[in-house]
Order: sequence, then C-alpha cells, then structure tokens
Amino acid sequence: MSTLRYDVHVSAMTALSPSALSLPGGAQAHWSPLAHTLIHGPTEAVLVDPPITLAQSAQLGDWIEDRIGASGKRLSTIYLTHGHADHWLGTAPLLERFPGVTVRATRATVDMIRATAPDGVATGIWPAAFPGQLADARFEVEPVADDGFRIDGHALLPVEVGHSDIDASTVLHVPSIGLVVAGDVVYNNVHQYLGESADGGLEAWRKALEVVQSLDPADVVAGHQDPSRGNRPSDIAATREYLDTAEELLAAQPGREEFLTQLVRLYPERINPFTVWMSALRLLPGTGA
Repeated sequence: MSTLRYDVHVSAMTALSPSALSLPGGAQAHWSPLAHTLIHGPTEAVLVDPPITLAQSAQLGDWIEDRIGASGKRLSTIYLTHGHADHWLGTAPLLERFPGVTVRATRATVDMIRATAPDGVATGIWPAAFPGQLADARFEVEPVADDGFRIDGHALLPVEVGHSDIDASTVLHVPSIGLVVAGDVVYNNVHQYLGESADGGLEAWRKALEVVQSLDPADVVAGHQDPSRGNRPSDIAATREYLDTAEELLAAQPGREEFLTQLVRLYPERINPFTVWMSALRLLPGTGA
C-alpha cells in the first residue's frame, strides 16, 4: 500500500475589530494562529479544520493547490474536529474552489455548527470580531461514520475525547503514519483558551490528553500552534502542564487583570495573551468587556 504524507499550513494571528474586542487599556486584540492539516496519498487528500476569514481561506486554497494541484490529487474530504467556529467558518469558499468535497464531522459538531449559524450566518462574537470578513456558512456536513473514512486505502479515525477547550472534542488519528491531528485538544506554544472549562472542565481536558497519549503518536498537530516548533508529541505534556498552572492560579480567585499578568509572566514565550483575557472574562468575577 502507498504511504500517506501530511503538511501543515498555519494561518497567522488576525487582528480583531477594536470596537468588539480588546485587551485591558484598549490594546489591540488578535485571534490565535490556526493550523490546517493536509493529509494526502497518491490520488486523494483530506483537509482538517479550515480557517476563519475569507482572506485566510483564499490563502489556504492557494497553498493546497501548490501542494497537490500539479500532482492531480483530488481534495475529497474536509474534516472538522470540533464546534468552535474558528475551525470551520472558512469552509464554504474552499468548497467552491474544490468541487466535490465532502465535509465530515461528528453529530455533536454538526449540531454546534447549526446552532452557531442557524440560518447560514454566524452569530455570537464572530461577525463583530471579523466584520465583512466572513463567508456564508450554508454548507452541508455529513455525520462521520463510527469507523471513520479512508483515503487511498488508509483509515482516518475520528476519536471522541470529550471536553478540551470545548465539549464534544475529537482528534483525527491516522494510524498508518502515526499522526494525530489534535484540534484544540493540544496547543503548541499558544495560550490556551480556558473559558469553557469551569466545573470540572480542566480535569476533563486532562483526560482528553490521556486519550491522545494512548494513541502513541509519532506526530501531533496542535490546532493553535507556533509554526516554528514543529508537531511534537511533547506538546501533549506541555498542554497538561499549562492546565495545571492555570488551575492553581484560578484557585486563588485573582482579579481578571492579575490572572492575565500572572499567566503571561509564567509563559512569556506563548503566543497571544488575548486568549488569556478571554478566559479571565469567562471564569473570574469583575468588570470589563
């Protein structure tokens, strides 16, 4: 049997509308970098997790064509690891560019997509944060089979892991090459979003990391990542250690700005402190938008 390969494109941090979201003192806020994984064999390819904006989708489409276009490989599937809209809002432009693609996700993720964009238009923070930058969200998503799907004879297996930075998270396991595309279960040198992890969510996230570890991956692609650091299994332990540190800080019930200052001081190399601020707004009492 032929061997699969994978490549990763990272959409850089994106500035958010200052009228919608900002850091304390009005400093410019950004959305974290996003990883998009292309898994491909001799004739087919699968993309995991599109980006947010129209511009990002156009750049990703150019990259996909550069990777597989000349070889005649066909993009056959887009797989969505979870329901956070920053991992699927840019799907429709890619479907227009690459006809015949099937979008797959678990039933729970399909339900989250429909709840976020019930009429094909994203709700919540997304239109305010990215005004005029979002595609129409009317696209079909096929619930993935329990035994996953195949490309060029190789099995790609969605693994449901429970809560990470959102409920009903999955990773995509490719056993033949030892790859786990981890969505938001694993982070790579980017501040982790904790805002949906109250009431046992951090412990549940640690259990999700145990599931990823049990797959014994050779490579792990984090959904939010520092592209200079590669796709290393050691990011599993680093993600867990960040959760432990954040939980200790949260137990003392600091003020929101204090929590931001403490976590950024402890992890000065991690990308995007705005993610810490979003977590503080959800988890800690106080004022601020």
